[in-house]
Amino acid sequence: MQRLIGKKIGMTSVFNTEGNNIPCTVIEAGPCVVTQVKTKEKEGVNAFQLAWGDKKEKHWKKTEVGHFKASGSTPKKVTVDVRDPRIERKVGEVIDSTVFNEGEYVDVIANSKGKGFQGVVKRHGFAGVGESTHGQHNRLRAPGSIGACSTPSRVFKGTRMAGRTGNNRVKVINLEIIKIYPDKNLILVKGAVPGYNGTTVILEK
Repeated sequence: MQRLIGKKIGMTSVFNTEGNNIPCTVIEAGPCVVTQVKTKEKEGVNAFQLAWGDKKEKHWKKTEVGHFKASGSTPKKVTVDVRDPRIERKVGEVIDSTVFNEGEYVDVIANSKGKGFQGVVKRHGFAGVGESTHGQHNRLRAPGSIGACSTPSRVFKGTRMAGRTGNNRVKVINLEIIKIYPDKNLILVKGAVPGYNGTTVILEK
């Protein structure tokens, strides 16, 4: 498994060789540094740790400085473990967008946009309670009965009700890589990617 950390820049569109306009998401992927190599004997898993995103010096912690110093790197914002014994990496190795090729399909992981506390109509697609006539007052977007009476005298867990919406970890699979700009560490993938512009994303194949 190959992984690369980056951030979502925004959306654009490009024309392919057939003249079709393809919507794309621009991702600034890498460069990432291998900051640790984990082994089954020591850490209990065969993996290597990728780090991305420079931190301001005032936000450095002493424990982070010691950890990243071994790889010759400064403290980073995001670290991700890649568990694949078939891939051998060395501490301090730099990985950039060249690990992917145009035409390949990748999975993109990111946090979706947070929408705050929402009602049942927006959160679950409820239709509301009845029509606006026949005595209905302010009930158009209400959840209705939640089924609690003398039996079972409680509300079942998992009942669809109002609550926080969005800001969930989402994985979109099989997005085609349309274009790669290695000099700028930019990757254009076909379609949409979760999250706002500037959110951290993980690409894997």
